Amino acid sequence: MTGTPAGAQETEAAAFVDRLGINDEFFWLRGHRPEHPVEVNDYGIVNVYGYKEVLEVVGDPKTFSSDVAELIAGDVEIDPEFSDGTLLQSDPPDHTKLRKIISKAFTRGMVAALEPRMVEITHELLDAVDGQDSIEMVNDLAYPMPIIVISELLGVPQSDRDLFKTWVDRMAHSAVALTSGDRDLDEDVDAQAAMRVVPEMFQYLREHAAERRTKPREDLLTKLVEAEVDGERLSDNAVVNFANELLVVGHATTSALLGNTLLCLDAYPEHLSAVRGNPDLTPGLIEESLRYLSPIATAYKACVAEGELAGVPVHPGQLVAISLSAANRDERMFARPHVFDPYRDPNPHIGFGRGIHFCLGAPLARMEGRIATDILLDRFPKMRTDPDNPPSFLPLPHVISTSELPLLVR
Repeated sequence: MTGTPAGAQETEAAAFVDRLGINDEFFWLRGHRPEHPVEVNDYGIVNVYGYKEVLEVVGDPKTFSSDVAELIAGDVEIDPEFSDGTLLQSDPPDHTKLRKIISKAFTRGMVAALEPRMVEITHELLDAVDGQDSIEMVNDLAYPMPIIVISELLGVPQSDRDLFKTWVDRMAHSAVALTSGDRDLDEDVDAQAAMRVVPEMFQYLREHAAERRTKPREDLLTKLVEAEVDGERLSDNAVVNFANELLVVGHATTSALLGNTLLCLDAYPEHLSAVRGNPDLTPGLIEESLRYLSPIATAYKACVAEGELAGVPVHPGQLVAISLSAANRDERMFARPHVFDPYRDPNPHIGFGRGIHFCLGAPLARMEGRIATDILLDRFPKMRTDPDNPPSFLPLPHVISTSELPLLVR
C-alpha cells in the first residue's frame, strides 16, 4: 500500500518515471512512500521497503537465508549440480568459504587491468554504428559490451562469444515469459532457464574449467580453479556457477546501469552539461544512478526461523522481497530522496547490496558504466532520447532495465 506524493520533488520524480513508462509496481519511484517499512501482501510475501529494515534482513542470514530456489522455483526441478557452490544462494559458513576463495582469484587489480581493453571494446562497438543518425543503445552497446568483457575475462574463445549471447538471451526471454504468464499454460516457457540454468552453458563452462586444471592460461577460469584458501579449492560446480553468475548477473547489471544513467542525464540536462565538461564527475554520477534507478530493484530471501521486522511477525517458509530500490529512496536515510543529485555525498546507497552478499562484481560494473558513459558523451555531443521512439523496459518484477533505448546522436 502507498501514500501520496508530498511535494514538488515527488511530483517531478513521478513525471520522470511516468514519461519513461516504468513499471507501476515501483510506486516509490513516483514519490509515493510506503505506508509501512515492512508489509505482507495477500500471497504471504514479506515486502521490505525501509533502508534500516533491508539492512536488518541482509545482516541476519540465520533468519533470512539466501537459498530461495525452492520458494521461487515452485514445481520446477533444478538439478543439484546447478546450485552446488553458488555464491548468490549460499549462507555462512559455506558462503564465507566460497567468497574467500573466489575473492583470491577475482581481484580488484584484475578488474582495474581491464580498463584499456574496455575502452577498445566500447569504441569498436560504437565504430560499427558511426555515421548513423540514431543508435539503439541496448543492442549496440549496453548489452554486448559487458558480455564481451566478461567472456574475455573468463578466457572464452572469441569464436564462442555468440554462444554466450544465445544462452543469456534464452535466460532473459524465459524470465520475462515466466513472470508475465502462467507457466502451466505455456509449454514453451523454459522455466529452468528463467532460473538462470541452461544445461548446455554449464557443460560448456565445466569443460573449460576441467581443461584449465591441466592446461592453465592467463584468465579468470584458471585463477578460479587454482585459487586456494586453507588448503581448500573450489569444486568444478562452484567454478562453473560463479562464472555463470558473473556472466548473467554481471552483464545484466552493467547493461541496466548504463541505460538508466543515460536516461537520468537526458532528464536533467544541467547534470549532462556538467559531466560532459568534467569526467571527474562521472563516478558520482554512476553512484547516484545506482541509487535513483537501482538496476536490481528487488532481491529475495527465504525466512527460515521465526522473527520480526518492524513489528511484523515473519515465519519459516515465507518469501521475503527486499526492495533495494525503495530503500534507496528512504527519506529516513537520504535527504531529498526523490531528487537526482550526482553530487550527493555521502551516498550510502545499497544498489549493489550490503554485507556478506555485497556484489563481488561491483568494481567491474562501476568501471564499465564510467568508461561507456564518458566515451558516449565524448563521441556524441548531441545525444538525446527520441521523443517519437521512447524506451522500453524489461517487464520483470525485480529489475529496472531498458530492453530498448533509442537515442538520437545527430
